[in-house]
Amino acid sequence: MGLSRETFRFIGRFWRTNIKRFGVYEKVMPVETTPSRWVPDHIEKPDYIRGKILNTRKTPEIKDNEQIQGMRNSCNVAANILGIIKPFILPGVTTDDIDELVHTLTLEAKAYPSPLHYNGFPKSVCTSVNNVAVHGIPDLRPLQNGDIVNVDITVFVNGYHGDCSKTFFVGDVDDRGLELVNITEDCLNQAIKICGPDVPFCDIGLRIHRIAKRNKLTVLPAFVGHGIGKYFHGPPEIYHTLNRYPGLMKPGMTFTIEPVLSHGSENTIMLDDGWTVVTEDGARTAQAEHTVLITENGAEILTK
Repeated sequence: MGLSRETFRFIGRFWRTNIKRFGVYEKVMPVETTPSRWVPDHIEKPDYIRGKILNTRKTPEIKDNEQIQGMRNSCNVAANILGIIKPFILPGVTTDDIDELVHTLTLEAKAYPSPLHYNGFPKSVCTSVNNVAVHGIPDLRPLQNGDIVNVDITVFVNGYHGDCSKTFFVGDVDDRGLELVNITEDCLNQAIKICGPDVPFCDIGLRIHRIAKRNKLTVLPAFVGHGIGKYFHGPPEIYHTLNRYPGLMKPGMTFTIEPVLSHGSENTIMLDDGWTVVTEDGARTAQAEHTVLITENGAEILTK
């Protein structure tokens, strides 16, 4: 049965409206993936791989000098890997290829890829393409010219996790995509600038909310930053939009800031794999992330 002229007109108006709102890109859904990658026995593994209980801290940890140095080391490894992979992200490369490269670089650094087998996650890195907001599982879909892809890297080095992410451009990205990624990075950078002793954690969300609103973008409220150290996730929770999360930053605290922004609504859907989260309206998202240390005078970006 064919479609009426009225239906064709409606479809045309729908796509023209969404191209104007969201830009030009391919919506993606998960496809076939490959088995989890092997980690040799000599690589030190985090507690959750050894079957121990995950972090149960109730309050943010204030780290001593030895712990801070451990964080600097792990964050430096994560940031270096994120920098190395940038020229590798091209049309035709699969996110599974990215996973293989990150896995190899992590092992070469004598580190463990923290996402691997964390609560059942099957891969060594999260790769979120276009309308995938967070926790995309690397698969065999080739990246397309015009895609944007967030690569979220966490490594475990000598007992400490270091965590960072960046949204990369694949080939020639349209203006709306460029805008989305650049403003997301600005939100992260501006949020870090206000961090320091006795600053309320909730001020981070206020700063990001104002920048996003001024640029007619939406912060997805479901995703938060987190405390990090010998544990992968712990307090404080860092909200990226308006919130009343209690507490003040203190020197020695380390946590991630990782806003996710979109051109569309704030609503998301988790897929059946239990990890991949996509936008309900198909809009693209961008994310940027650093691990920061609160110092006596402000904040230090550990993953710079």
